[in-house]
Amino acid sequence: MAMPALAMAAASAQGLATQTALTAETHDLSGRTQATVAVTVTGEDGLPATGAVAVTDLGQPLAGAALNAQGQARMVLALGAGSHSLRAIYQGDATHRSSTSLTTPVQAQASATPNFQVSVAPATLSLTAGQSGTVLVSITPENAASLTAPMFVTISCSGLPDQSTCVSTPENVEILPGATAAVTSSMVIETQAASRSATSSAARPRANSIEWALLFPGALGLLGLAWGGRRKPWLHRLSLLALVGLVTMFGATACAPRYNYYNHGPIPNPATPSGTYTLNVIAQSSNGVTAITQSTTLALTVQ
Repeated sequence: MAMPALAMAAASAQGLATQTALTAETHDLSGRTQATVAVTVTGEDGLPATGAVAVTDLGQPLAGAALNAQGQARMVLALGAGSHSLRAIYQGDATHRSSTSLTTPVQAQASATPNFQVSVAPATLSLTAGQSGTVLVSITPENAASLTAPMFVTISCSGLPDQSTCVSTPENVEILPGATAAVTSSMVIETQAASRSATSSAARPRANSIEWALLFPGALGLLGLAWGGRRKPWLHRLSLLALVGLVTMFGATACAPRYNYYNHGPIPNPATPSGTYTLNVIAQSSNGVTAITQSTTLALTVQ
């Protein structure tokens, strides 16, 4: 009787098994094939899973997305001409094991005008707050033989969580007339760790000693003026004026940024919020008359 109990404990430690399903619907968009891909991940307990999924095409990463509260993700992908074989890969989370969907074949028609397809590798990225990671963005030409001049494509991203950035190098890539091979750009995604709230008191300059070095002689001087003011009215008025000036000086000093820095430390930087996010990777080109915009998605997990 001990063996089944041990087996159940081992299965629980490894996490729940999952089942991943992918469906794809295609439609024509200005002479190109666009596929709407829906992915659902369910645990063996019947409850939706959390985390990120990646979609591959013929085994190559194409896009990624975060699962919503229902364990679902939806991606709209522009596919190049020819046969495609789409598959979803669930990465797993703290309580669920990874799983892979069945392959879904898709046929895409050729474009009648110059165009391109964008993909990312890897399609999912996991970082601890404060780390950075690199994703390779590939721009694959389509019908570039009809180009009469080079096509320049600008790469950017959107949907980043707070306290994070993305930078592409190069930001602009070139597609030459007749090109068939993909051109690439490295996209660095950087997150931010929380900084300490303040520096230690031992490391700060002793501002109090400087304040007292000015305050004590000034106070004695004011007392002398006040004492003399009993006999001479003009000294009395001068002592009041000096007192107002001294109070104003120390009030301004206490409100100064340097004073606040020395006595309260720097303002702490917040960390990039933890969670799984769907980022949009956007590629755009324009010939001055018409613009071509293609995009894909990337799943970013911040721990």
